[in-house]
Amino acid sequence: MRKTLILASTAIALAFTSGRVSAQSEPAKVELGVHFTSITKPDFDGRKTEVGFGGRFTFNFNRNLAVDTESNFFPHKCRACNNENVGNLAQGFFGVKAGKRFRKFGLFGKARPGVASFSRGKFDIAILPLPPGIFPVFVINRSRATNFAFDVGGVVELYHSRRIFTRFDGGDTIIRYNQHTFNGFSFDPVTGALTTFPVTRPADTRHNFQFSAGIGIRF
Repeated sequence: MRKTLILASTAIALAFTSGRVSAQSEPAKVELGVHFTSITKPDFDGRKTEVGFGGRFTFNFNRNLAVDTESNFFPHKCRACNNENVGNLAQGFFGVKAGKRFRKFGLFGKARPGVASFSRGKFDIAILPLPPGIFPVFVINRSRATNFAFDVGGVVELYHSRRIFTRFDGGDTIIRYNQHTFNGFSFDPVTGALTTFPVTRPADTRHNFQFSAGIGIRF
């Protein structure tokens, strides 16, 4: 995490200390790209890596500073992950990319707030209403959970022509999991009754390594 912050801050500093550039060398204002991405998240038995895909839109103010947006989707439905990570993961980020461009490549830092949304991240327990004498049954209901996220890291771009480039991102995706109150349950072996009671899961912040590689076009 410390190395990632150092890389990002160094690249941003280069953006504001670089010299003047002629109008002819200014890059295209708009960039569109697609990419594959992977994220390594904490799991019950250590850490688990999920693979997904996404797209980017970038608007360049000049050679060194840009607004950078990104959306990602991870199609694998994680069923054995810890309770906060269950289901498909979707991400969206909007922030700043800053650094320095050279003739054939560019080095940048990025800092982008956004969201990380898990399709089955919330859960609750409900007891089915059954006639007396029938062993009680409970069900687990799951729903979408959307959490604040922050993407910080570094970017390397390789320029193949005036319009075509490849881009590699690496960094820390920080997810702030919201506090969540749900129903727990207890079983009375004497009466055979199930009862529910509220349980609160506190908010939690977790760091996740994320890497992306893709291709883009400039207009």
